[in-house]
Amino acid sequence: MDERLKTVLIFGGPGVGKGTQGKMLGSLPGFFHHACGDVFRKIDRQSALGKIFVQYSSRGELVPDDVTVQMWHDAIGKHISDGDYVPDTDLLILDGIPRTTPQVDLTSRYVDVLRVVHLTSDDPEAMFHRLRDRALKEDRQDDADESVICHRWEVYQKETAPVLACFPMSMRTDVNAVGTPDEVLANVLAVVAPIQTAHAAGAG
Repeated sequence: MDERLKTVLIFGGPGVGKGTQGKMLGSLPGFFHHACGDVFRKIDRQSALGKIFVQYSSRGELVPDDVTVQMWHDAIGKHISDGDYVPDTDLLILDGIPRTTPQVDLTSRYVDVLRVVHLTSDDPEAMFHRLRDRALKEDRQDDADESVICHRWEVYQKETAPVLACFPMSMRTDVNAVGTPDEVLANVLAVVAPIQTAHAAGAG
């Protein structure tokens, strides 16, 4: 990747729907969704990086920054080489990275962040319910454990929430995460569709 990738970050706490919104955007022409969580779930757990990942994720803790960025960079490079992501025309939608302030610096050499879409909710219990519901539907037992869910929120508040402060207010847009996925998507699209249009026009 010789040039920085034009990117929109989908940001927010556990259960706000980052993955759902990212996947819905990724199904639309001109957008490519890449979730760091998917990279983690698909990694070979017997590999060197995979073993490091298991050590931390089993405790509900964040994987070390350099390992996370290395895993992400390898994965996004494969999507480009395979041709399913075309940086010249596709707007990259990232969720799950950067998750810490050091990751902002580590990823900045690879991505050009044009906008941060901050999914927000004033009802943490509703987000807890989403995580438990997802655990049942997707057989993700880590999300079903109440203590792990609570710990994730604590880690988010301490290590991930400060990432927002790394970006100026002019680059950030809050979107209410409460509502049906389609309702939230309509509000997200109002923010990102003009960005994608301008990116594609620039490529032309």
